[in-house]
Amino acid sequence: MTAALREEICRVGASLYARGYVHASAGNISVRLPDGGFLITPTDACLGALDPSRLAAVDAQGQQTSGDRASKTLALHRRVYAEDPAAACVIHSHSTHLVALTLAGVWSDDDILPPITPYFVMKVGHVPLIPYHRPGDPAAADRVAQRVVAMREAGTPIRAVMLDRLGPNVWHRSPAEASAVLEELEETARLWLMTRPAPLNDEQIAELRQHFGAIW
Repeated sequence: MTAALREEICRVGASLYARGYVHASAGNISVRLPDGGFLITPTDACLGALDPSRLAAVDAQGQQTSGDRASKTLALHRRVYAEDPAAACVIHSHSTHLVALTLAGVWSDDDILPPITPYFVMKVGHVPLIPYHRPGDPAAADRVAQRVVAMREAGTPIRAVMLDRLGPNVWHRSPAEASAVLEELEETARLWLMTRPAPLNDEQIAELRQHFGAIW
């Protein structure tokens, strides 16, 4: 299973890189292993040219056991996994339109984007803004964990947050599903910056809840 996950991380990384969702050495991908440990892309690695054998392996206590040096964002990823037992993959990127959105001004701190398309509501949901912290700052991980807990307790669990001026962190049950969340989120940011349409109304969102179980 671990070998297959290594290959899947590299496949998703190459796909995101080829389509411009990540660039240079920005971004990282991790997965949670059945034994409680993790695989994560190395620090300063290009997601478009990952080597499965060089991914960092980390045990359940956070100690690296093999591979190149783990990304400094591992602490944040581990907090997401701790607060959301369903999460099995976390992806962080510096996606252009999402970072641009934070520079131009988000819709609100609780929702960086309004519900402008049905698939954004169904596949992504609420995405709160995490105030700016330097890359790798443990305080950012604390703020993310607090948001995950608060949104779950409010009955609107999330699978993404946006780090101000840095980029999104998204998570789901697999690398492919987490990648799909990232793609939908970035494309919604692009549409919003291009057109600024009116959000879906309450009746339309209620219909998405009824027919598709959307959480909004």
